[in-house]
Amino acid sequence: MLALLAAGVALAVAAGAQDSPAPGSRFVCTALPPEAVRAGCPLPAMPMQGGALSPEEELRAAVLQLRETVVQQKETLGAQREAIRELTGKLARCEGLASGKARGAGATGKDTMGDLPRDPGHVVEQLSRSLQTLKDRLESLEHQLRANVSNAGLPGDFREVLQRRLGELERQLLRKVAELEDEKSLLHNETSAHRQKTESTLNALLQRVTELERGNSAFKSPDAFKVSLPLRTNYIYGKIKKTLPELYAFTICLWLRSSASPGIGTPFSYAVPGQANEIVLIEWGNNPIELLINDKVAQLPLFVSDGKWHHICVTWTTRDGMWEAFQDGEKLGTGENLAPWHPIKPGGVLILGQEQDTVGGRFDATQAFVGELSQFNIWDRVLRAQEIVNIANCSTNMPGNIIPWVDNNVDVFGGASKWPVETCEERLLDL
Repeated sequence: MLALLAAGVALAVAAGAQDSPAPGSRFVCTALPPEAVRAGCPLPAMPMQGGALSPEEELRAAVLQLRETVVQQKETLGAQREAIRELTGKLARCEGLASGKARGAGATGKDTMGDLPRDPGHVVEQLSRSLQTLKDRLESLEHQLRANVSNAGLPGDFREVLQRRLGELERQLLRKVAELEDEKSLLHNETSAHRQKTESTLNALLQRVTELERGNSAFKSPDAFKVSLPLRTNYIYGKIKKTLPELYAFTICLWLRSSASPGIGTPFSYAVPGQANEIVLIEWGNNPIELLINDKVAQLPLFVSDGKWHHICVTWTTRDGMWEAFQDGEKLGTGENLAPWHPIKPGGVLILGQEQDTVGGRFDATQAFVGELSQFNIWDRVLRAQEIVNIANCSTNMPGNIIPWVDNNVDVFGGASKWPVETCEERLLDL
């Protein structure tokens, strides 16, 4: 095929060298022998290198040669395509002239084209297949070269360096694992120590709470304690857990020792929704002690701001709003028309040491009680005078039937505290 193509190219070059024929000129097409073609179109020789070459170098040389061959074939293909176009035009002219002769002479005429292919597209297709074959061989050689390089043995020194590096990395990994194990055990120990410390702290707190509970319950009797309110603030107070039912009469008695002057403040207050001053005992500034019921006021002739223990009782009944005031068993005052026919509302909040502007809150520090309170009791009737005397002189212990003075019924807040109280006789000696 290459011989035929070379013959065509030679014919095209020879024809192109002559001047353009005049109209009516003839072209003579003669086939060249294969020997002349082989002599005029030799194949490129493969360069040979002396000396023994390694397989990798031989593959690289073969790849380079194939690449050069591909480039040459591309250039040859371009030139041959141009020659084919010219040859095709000239063949068309030759055939046109031959068709003008008698068709009978065709039996004795000479085959001017021999076995050259008449279809130039067929020639191009054959050259394309040859070029694709060369490309496939080149890719196969490149794959073989990569495989040989990857499978080739590494140099000895490089292998030793790599093994040393791998050994060093393995030792570093083992050290890191050991460090992590140490940290894990350390963390476990610290966690155990922290847990033990926390448990010991909790046990100490529990023991302290138990001691406090035992201390409170270790009073000589459940009512043998006092509430201490050491500072005039709006956050130190005591609270009675129980509330009051609806009352049409009451008696409230307590022991108190005031540490403030002037004015003892508010020993107790009872507030209900809609009325913050349902029941209040207060001495504010230089004013006398006042008893408020449903925000109605009665001034009491009591004097307890000398820093000593005093027993105080107030009675009230809704009938005509009559009231009485006792200090240390002695009746010092009485009156009427204090919120008459008004029943004491139930469900309120009873506070020790603060005056309430709302139910259970909005305390005013200037109205706070500073000192100690004990034996706060409430009855739902007016006690007789002799009963109050007996309570005040310690001859009778009579807890209130509505609000009794017991330690589990009193909570303290904000720095208030509960302590064992002096005996009734000791309080009497303090008068």
